[in-house]
Amino acid sequence: METAMLDDIKKDAQTRMTKSIEALRHDLTRVRTGRASTALVEDLKVNYYGSEMPLMQVASVTVSDARSLTITPWEKPMVSAVEKAILASDLGLTPNTAGTTIRINLPALTEERRRELSKHVHGEGENTKVAIRNIRRDANQQVRDLLKEKQITEDDVRRTEDEIQKLTDKAIKDVDEVVKLKEQELMAV
Repeated sequence: METAMLDDIKKDAQTRMTKSIEALRHDLTRVRTGRASTALVEDLKVNYYGSEMPLMQVASVTVSDARSLTITPWEKPMVSAVEKAILASDLGLTPNTAGTTIRINLPALTEERRRELSKHVHGEGENTKVAIRNIRRDANQQVRDLLKEKQITEDDVRRTEDEIQKLTDKAIKDVDEVVKLKEQELMAV
């Protein structure tokens, strides 16, 4: 009985840690590097006849080359709404429109901007590590509660806490890896 409960606690902790890392990966796709990526704009909110819609639901977004994106709204009246959404975003991008096609050229990142973005990426990484450590703390607390209820032994607690620590160490290593990859992407000119 008790091993099933301990396994559940470990599985839950691992699932939550994995979700934290996935969330970090997802958030970092929005950090602009020197390379064009559709992830940069596809979730921008566009006013579509009075309701806010993600850009990818009102237009097609393609990478035309390493430094530019092409956005083609599906309806002509959406062109100006898409332009407004791009200008209102904090991406600092300027849309160039020809007919129903909107092009966005991504300027090369300045050294200073790279450093700012690098700090931001590190900060996101640190926040994820804090979340992972909180998951570890919760899991260890659940294990100790089982001990208090005399459902497991001290040995079970030690063994399980060691296993939870191993999960934590691996998750933290994964976060460092994700941050390092994004940094390399940022620094690549």
